[in-house]
Amino acid sequence: MSLLILFFPLPLQAQPQLERIPLTLELLQERLHNPILREGNLTVDLRQMTIDLRSENASFSDEFYQILRKELQKAGTKSLGLDLSNSLIQGDFIGSDLGVRTTIYSQAISPTFSPTEQEQIEGLRSVCLESLGMGLPSSKDCRSLLRSQANLSSDISVFRGTLTMQQTRFNGAVQFANTFFLQPIDAQGAIFNQDVNLAETRFSRAVNFNTTTFRREVQLGSSIFFEKADFKQAQFQEAAYFQDCIFEDSTNFTQATFRQLAKFSRARWRKNADFSQIRFAGQSQFTRSSFNQFLLFTETTFEQSVTFREASFQLPVTLRSASILNLADFSDANFAQSAYLNVSGLGFNSNQAKILGNPGEIGKVLVVSGLQGNQNVLRNLVQNFRSLQQITDINQLEYTKQQLRLIEFSRQLFGTNINSVSEKRLIDLGFSNSQVEAIVKYRQEEPFRNRSELLALPDIDFETYIQVSDRIIVSKPLLLGGWLLTAWSWLALSLLLLLSGYGTQVWLVFGVGVIAIAFFGLIYWLIDRFRRLHPVAIIPNYYETCWIFGSFCIFNLIGLLAIFRNSEQPWLTLTCLLIIILPIPITLIIRLYKIGRFHNQMDVSYFTEDGTLRQLRLLIGRLPVIPRNQAFRDRYMPILWDRRWNWLNYYDFSLNNLLRLGFNDIRLRDEYLPGIISSLAWYQWSLGVLYITLLLWTLSRTIPGLNLLIYLK
Repeated sequence: MSLLILFFPLPLQAQPQLERIPLTLELLQERLHNPILREGNLTVDLRQMTIDLRSENASFSDEFYQILRKELQKAGTKSLGLDLSNSLIQGDFIGSDLGVRTTIYSQAISPTFSPTEQEQIEGLRSVCLESLGMGLPSSKDCRSLLRSQANLSSDISVFRGTLTMQQTRFNGAVQFANTFFLQPIDAQGAIFNQDVNLAETRFSRAVNFNTTTFRREVQLGSSIFFEKADFKQAQFQEAAYFQDCIFEDSTNFTQATFRQLAKFSRARWRKNADFSQIRFAGQSQFTRSSFNQFLLFTETTFEQSVTFREASFQLPVTLRSASILNLADFSDANFAQSAYLNVSGLGFNSNQAKILGNPGEIGKVLVVSGLQGNQNVLRNLVQNFRSLQQITDINQLEYTKQQLRLIEFSRQLFGTNINSVSEKRLIDLGFSNSQVEAIVKYRQEEPFRNRSELLALPDIDFETYIQVSDRIIVSKPLLLGGWLLTAWSWLALSLLLLLSGYGTQVWLVFGVGVIAIAFFGLIYWLIDRFRRLHPVAIIPNYYETCWIFGSFCIFNLIGLLAIFRNSEQPWLTLTCLLIIILPIPITLIIRLYKIGRFHNQMDVSYFTEDGTLRQLRLLIGRLPVIPRNQAFRDRYMPILWDRRWNWLNYYDFSLNNLLRLGFNDIRLRDEYLPGIISSLAWYQWSLGVLYITLLLWTLSRTIPGLNLLIYLK
């Protein structure tokens, strides 16, 4: 039988349980007089013991606290720690009774503590002062420190030594409320079977609750963590309250499980907060919380509602590959300029779950890393905002999607295809000779299917991959026809994004139109009024010149304001607009003045107006030149140069040409008209066709009643 046990050991569940020694007062005295050295600190060794603190053992319980408190509270250069690892605590454990009970006065810290300890406690004052920016602190000690009256003070229990509770099992409630821990706490693997009260507790050093199990309610409200707090793989089987907590250092809740309510309302994180791979089975509340650094929810599952109402984010929030199964509420959340929600790979079904946020704002902060793998994410987000009738956010997501498409087109046109690029080009990109050889050998056997396959090569390190990933693509080589088609798609999409935000910014389109109308109006005035200097000068008067240039500046200012207020890349938008409206008209004007004008009716305007009717008209089918018919020549009369308001006619003609809207039906005459002037008018008329199409398309996307398809699923 013994041989069988030797060769076939018992499974883990069948192995004998850890033997614990019952703690007696004599054994307690012995351990107190013979502390062990643990990580450089003298520690009372109460490991692997059964400590009975139940009410029926009240005499031992009273002596236990009295004796242990006396030793732990002794003043000295080095404090005495307590190690309860692998022990079983029966009955309620009132840990706050083991600390030094002291009063924190607003004028000075109690002199019973060493200078180092006083400095640690003094750090509480700084944290309390910082918290004033979010509101008046609710904890008694903070209120005491921030007030000047000496009689306003707060009693607090100061635990001076280290506290180790690795694999400790607490069968009763644990009470550490209003306690200041000056040294680290290590409770890795501990099991708390009853309620845990750590409300208004201050952790001056690192806290380790990795793999800890909380089977009942946990109270950590208004606590302060001065250094790193680890709750990795912790199990919260009932409600966990972290409201009003302050985390001065990084926080790690990776792979933890919250089976019921997780309340982090009004909590403040100064450093990174990692909630990756967590399962929130119950509601989670982050209402009015503040995050100064990165917030990570990578691969986290929210089975019930999660609330971020009025939360503040200073840096990006990562929801990569997370799952939202119920409701995520970001209403009235404040995102700094550098903050956004990374929803790449987000698991989200718009038919079952909802994402809420302020209309016109939430769509701007939703970001995905690329179009590949996120098409379904964007589609579900669009469906979500359709059901909420948030048209602005739908358009913003569409704009984001098209921006990603533009990036893909750019990579296809100008990126380096890893499957066909030469070895010399690979070296120029930053690969070493050995890395180039590995790439060539790999693609000879089979082509790369995605960029991440480069990391599978042993010679490719992650730093090199990050350096070159934005400059390489993985696809079949483009033929000339395919390249030209992709280039055309890239150009058209670029124009739509720059000039209209892909149909999401009506005021941007109006701003572009105002500048174009003003520019062509000035050009028409110039070629019509400034004809020659000799032998008889045909030039405008000073009054008309001042008005035309003054109005030109005003119109351009209006257009520039609209562009810079509504475009994400205003300088690129302005450059694109100038490329469209400047080169051809300027070339034609230079050519016109270079060859001169020698024709009849030099002292008559090229522009004519319909003399039979004067009204505001929508001239959809109007052409810029009157027909070659005598009836039209009799009907259309030259505009009057001697009128003080004559300069308005040129803007009217420009408005007619671009927007098909005007006060008079102004056209060019059909005879004695230089072909260059006619070409200039036809060029603007052609641009007008494209501009009206762009304007109507943008209006249909931004005004709900103009596009019924936007409500169809």
